[in-house]
Amino acid sequence: MQEVKDYMWITFGLLLYTFGWTVFLLPYEIVTGGVTGLSAIIFYASRVPIEVSYFIINFSLLVVALYILGFKFMMKTIYAIVMLSVMLWAAQKVMTDPDGNFIQVLGPGQEFMSLVIGCIITGTSLAVVFLHNGSTGGTDIIAAVVNKFHDFSLGTVLIMVDLGIIGSCLFIPHFGTEIERCHKVVFGLCTMCVECLTLDYVMNAQRESVQFLIFSKEYKKIAKAITKSTSHTLTILDGHGWYTGNEVKVLCLIAKKRESVKIFRLIKLIDPRAFVSQSSVIGVYGEGFDQIKVKVEEKHIIEHNELTADSDDDTKA
Repeated sequence: MQEVKDYMWITFGLLLYTFGWTVFLLPYEIVTGGVTGLSAIIFYASRVPIEVSYFIINFSLLVVALYILGFKFMMKTIYAIVMLSVMLWAAQKVMTDPDGNFIQVLGPGQEFMSLVIGCIITGTSLAVVFLHNGSTGGTDIIAAVVNKFHDFSLGTVLIMVDLGIIGSCLFIPHFGTEIERCHKVVFGLCTMCVECLTLDYVMNAQRESVQFLIFSKEYKKIAKAITKSTSHTLTILDGHGWYTGNEVKVLCLIAKKRESVKIFRLIKLIDPRAFVSQSSVIGVYGEGFDQIKVKVEEKHIIEHNELTADSDDDTKA
């Protein structure tokens, strides 16, 4: 059922991406990054259909997804590539008038407004796909590979890759004079920033964690209710009240921010007078949360072994 749910959300993300791309970006010849942006540049320069170049480029990157990101990721990537190719083809048919020109929904001269709206939509759609273990292919695969082994955000990796793609506009005569090509590059950089900032914002909002400190005489009941209703465990700390002088138990819990309402509801049902502190945390690493992605090299192992050996010698002495 989880796999079915992932595919449903990935399909929704692809529909959202297709809508933002073909309605707001493509009619104004706005350049973006990624394989979709590269395919658009090829389309602007040679009129090769976007879905054709998009499919060919992504097909060559699937080997990376297979060997590094796993079979499930590859299957979802293949599904996304095929579905997005079909959706882009169908959406372009809908957005083309009888004369073969793309319909500009916001009217002529609204390039920047269309850029902002379109990139917010596409950035959100990419976050939806990533959050459900999917990918739209292309540079998303590169970003997912880097993010798996290094603590770089997806948006940061996409920015670095997209810089090269957007910069290629300077060498395409179709975009007019050198000044007009520079305008295209500037617009492309704007699309990159808006899309990547939206992607990181949505991703971080969904992955944000909070810490609870719960003071209650009914701490056992609250602890049992939280562990049964969520997938989290918690820690019981010993406390001492300064004013009362009484010994107290404090529940310490790390959870996703989206689970806060559920946890507060459980606490209120058991002990409405419980004292609860909730605070945001910068990062949570370990089982059930993010993985520690710091690279450990051989020199770090040697330094650690030397420090451990010195500590053991001091203890013996």
